[in-house]
Amino acid sequence: MADENDTADDTEGPAPKKSKLGVLIGLVLALVLGGGGFFAVYSGMILGDDGGKTETGEKASPVDDLPPVGFVALDPLVVSLGRAAEGRHLRFRAQLEIDPDYQDDVTKLIPRVMDVLNSYLRAVSLADLEDPASLVTLRAQMLRRVQLVTGDGRVRDLLIMEFVLN
Repeated sequence: MADENDTADDTEGPAPKKSKLGVLIGLVLALVLGGGGFFAVYSGMILGDDGGKTETGEKASPVDDLPPVGFVALDPLVVSLGRAAEGRHLRFRAQLEIDPDYQDDVTKLIPRVMDVLNSYLRAVSLADLEDPASLVTLRAQMLRRVQLVTGDGRVRDLLIMEFVLN
């Protein structure tokens, strides 16, 4: 039995050392390629912008100028919601986005605008007012009514500043 153990130890011998050259080459290549990729992206060679230049070589403005705009604030409205609402009311405040050339015209028509909005909000059902998704529809309906009162092209948008049910 001792002979069998001795022969098994003699054949195994010392284990050969594994070469670490492949790991070292892989590490160096990863560092070089990573650094090169970083430089290419950072310098704008890859995924970079053209520096804001147009086809003619002129520098383009980074942001387009805004069109002229004006705002007319509407007086706050408090609308009672009728008998079914048990004394609840709606607080509503808005502003009109207008073309600045028509600011005086729209300002003169504010009493008509307030009347149209008050009449419309009074006629809307409580279920529609409570549904958050219906605010987009309500806003579109109010904007259309305001545009009918003020004339086409004067009012661009209706901005709702406050819409609170109490």
